Amino acid sequence: MSKRGTISWVLAAAIPLAFLTVFFLWPVGSILLRGLTAGAIGGSTNFTGGVVSSPAATFAEVFGAVRTWKIVWQTVWMAAAGTVLSVLFGVPGAYVLYRLRLPAAALWRGLITVPFVLPTVVVGIAFRALLDGDGPAAFLGIGQSTAAVVLAMVFFNFSLIVRTVGSMWMGLDPRQAEAARTLGASAWKAFYTVTLVQLAPAIAAGASLVFLYCSTAYGLVTTLGRPAYGTIETEIYLQTVTYLDLNKASLLSLLQFAIVALALVASSRLARRTETALRANTHERRSPSLTDIPAFLATALMVMLIVAPMAALVARSFQVQGKWSLLNYQLLSSSSGVGMAGGTTVIEALSHSLAIAADATVIALAVGLPLAYVLSRRLQGGWAKVQSIIDGFVLLPIGISTVTVGFGLLVTLGLGPMASSAWLVPIAQAIVALPLVVRAIVPSARAIDPRTREAASTLGASPLRVLLTIDVPLTARGILLACGFAFAASMGEFGATSFVANPQYQTLPVLIVKLLGRPGEHNYGMALAGAVILAAITGSIMMAAEIMLRADSSRPSLWRRVGRSVQSIAWLRTSFLYEKHTRRTKPMNNSDGGIRGRESARSDDELRAPQQETA
Repeated sequence: MSKRGTISWVLAAAIPLAFLTVFFLWPVGSILLRGLTAGAIGGSTNFTGGVVSSPAATFAEVFGAVRTWKIVWQTVWMAAAGTVLSVLFGVPGAYVLYRLRLPAAALWRGLITVPFVLPTVVVGIAFRALLDGDGPAAFLGIGQSTAAVVLAMVFFNFSLIVRTVGSMWMGLDPRQAEAARTLGASAWKAFYTVTLVQLAPAIAAGASLVFLYCSTAYGLVTTLGRPAYGTIETEIYLQTVTYLDLNKASLLSLLQFAIVALALVASSRLARRTETALRANTHERRSPSLTDIPAFLATALMVMLIVAPMAALVARSFQVQGKWSLLNYQLLSSSSGVGMAGGTTVIEALSHSLAIAADATVIALAVGLPLAYVLSRRLQGGWAKVQSIIDGFVLLPIGISTVTVGFGLLVTLGLGPMASSAWLVPIAQAIVALPLVVRAIVPSARAIDPRTREAASTLGASPLRVLLTIDVPLTARGILLACGFAFAASMGEFGATSFVANPQYQTLPVLIVKLLGRPGEHNYGMALAGAVILAAITGSIMMAAEIMLRADSSRPSLWRRVGRSVQSIAWLRTSFLYEKHTRRTKPMNNSDGGIRGRESARSDDELRAPQQETA
């Protein structure tokens, strides 16, 4: 880089990194340090001003308690159960949707990925509408139980396995399995000894991400009533808000961080051990046959699991005492609920969420755009290493539980310099959305031919003018998608917001959970109606952003556009971690599952003409 380019690159990196250091690294680091020292550093009193126990006594009290290990065990086994079921049903689903020739295949793929773009609060209350009280599946007797939580986890993550495994499966050469069949192997043995071995990297990468999401499913567990002992995240919230014990909460946060870190390390090693060099070709799909019936049945069962909760949520939001009525929606603007309402109606909470999400989007873009500029430049040598470190630092908020982020912000800023600030919640939501914003912009920015910028610089354009006249126009679609995704993610964010939200300025997800916790039919009905509105808003925003991103002169069919829109939105949420696990696997890098690969493939067709015109 030239001297002027180096200065602009350093300045573009310095301000966003300072923001992340103050509002992410410091809060999270202080919580982990407090957990390691059990309160010996960071203060010797609790919320109420009482003297806390010594570090050794706090360690013994937390890790010597039977309840702690029951909570840890429940967190781990529910996450493992959700992962196993997602894989067991996801692999047949990937086969049906990616290897067989089906009518409206893009629509079906879009349908199974709908849950992944919904807020966790909406998914949780949808399962309560299905399994609780007068719900259609209440006869199963598993409402507000650990079984309901595991089903909700599978509902949420089934599409992740389908997408990761399906993208790999499309590139496998079917002639290898056919050769095994010719040599006398049964269909099952050919699949087990040939196909499954080749799919192992994708299954390992997808399963590790599912376990990560399941072990940090705070919104699902809270909405479903915190069954049995709850999870580590719900216990952190309980110790902080109810018992006001920051030291115990810090130790539990440290334990949660250790579980997530171990899961990531184990998955990375597993993915490396199971890597197989394969040719990345997309082979023609074949017509279904009788041998595919078991795979179709498994996929149909998952489609029913996806459709049933959402249909129950919408239907029960229009019912009062078993009769069809609009009363639940009419109460949204006139009632704050029965009991400890706090004086906030659902419509007021919705307006708060819209305003906060707008602020969070502005913050995420203000920080994410310079970072995208820094990460999109092709550098070499020491600068490339620095760029790689920055890239990993930006992705850290995704690997950290939102509960830990919210708890850290509460302790470091919420009880101190920003205790009464209206910007604490937007900042928390912006931190959660920031990695997704960067990943939405960087691929299209990297697809720009560097010679276009060089030509503009040769003609006398300053770095700022090159940025405004070349980078911004050619990455406009990525920026648009980043705006929509940041806004929708902020609207549905619950984990961090539940810690730092002002009781007099509640967001819609927080109010929905509070309504669920209050007795009374109207409270429950308003929670259902609020969840429907939240799902409609977030889904519409993300769908609109993706449709505008995909708009071109070819104008594909409606089914294909809807299906691809939902798939791309869902996949964007996991592409950054997925690339980390599959970086060394050739089929993964070249398959249609990677955002960067798709953008690079489109660079010659979609970006060359705009580049020439701009230059």
